[in-house]
Amino acid sequence: MTKFNEWCVETEVAVPKHRLRLVAAEPAKLTHAIGAVAAALPDYYASPNRVAELLRKFNKSAAAKYVEEKLPTSKSIRSGDLGEVLCTAYVAENTPFVQGIKRLRWKDHRNMSMRGEDVLAFSMGATAGTLKVLKAEVKSRTQMTSKVLGEARDALSSNQGLPSPHAVSFVTDRLHEAGETALADALDEALLNKGLNTTQVTHMLFTFSGSDPTNLLKANLSGYSGPVPQHYVGLRVEEHQNFIKNVFEAVGK
Repeated sequence: MTKFNEWCVETEVAVPKHRLRLVAAEPAKLTHAIGAVAAALPDYYASPNRVAELLRKFNKSAAAKYVEEKLPTSKSIRSGDLGEVLCTAYVAENTPFVQGIKRLRWKDHRNMSMRGEDVLAFSMGATAGTLKVLKAEVKSRTQMTSKVLGEARDALSSNQGLPSPHAVSFVTDRLHEAGETALADALDEALLNKGLNTTQVTHMLFTFSGSDPTNLLKANLSGYSGPVPQHYVGLRVEEHQNFIKNVFEAVGK
């Protein structure tokens, strides 16, 4: 867990109908933040069972090398990946959508981006037919722009606002492989039988930036007139590029 509450101040911005939250890192707590995020990062790229297997077969150095070779070295890919990690962590720590996968474990190459929705997360009620889906798009920039947010908005609104069947199928396959059959079966049912509808979906636009995204997020949100509930989150770390660099360099130390 990245423990946002230990190094950020979170505030709600009043917007009609939807939700906008700003999460600002406290400069005096950045060293703690770097340590917390770096400690959580390996789990997003490699399953604990795989790392434990390597520890049993070889040694700590071999396990560390395995994780290190999964981490991106490209600055732009690091930025995007860390934005996705922070969004996934925020969702798990601060929303009801607590089920899903850490999809960076299945990257084709550490310096390539993955296709499809940035984050899909799910919640299931105690009764059948209560599956809810969060479809999230993540943008990481030192200076956030309206153009970048427009691209995220287009992605959220694509496929009539629903997650793509390919993305859902990918998650479902991974869940079946991991033995998480309850959620996997619910997704199979939705994908292959009943179908998903917009009443089951919430959108999240998550930004990770050095600049203050408040006005840009409010303007983007005001332009949405569709039926899907919107939850926008703007995470601001003023030392954006240094924060990314320091987090990746701290992994394994």
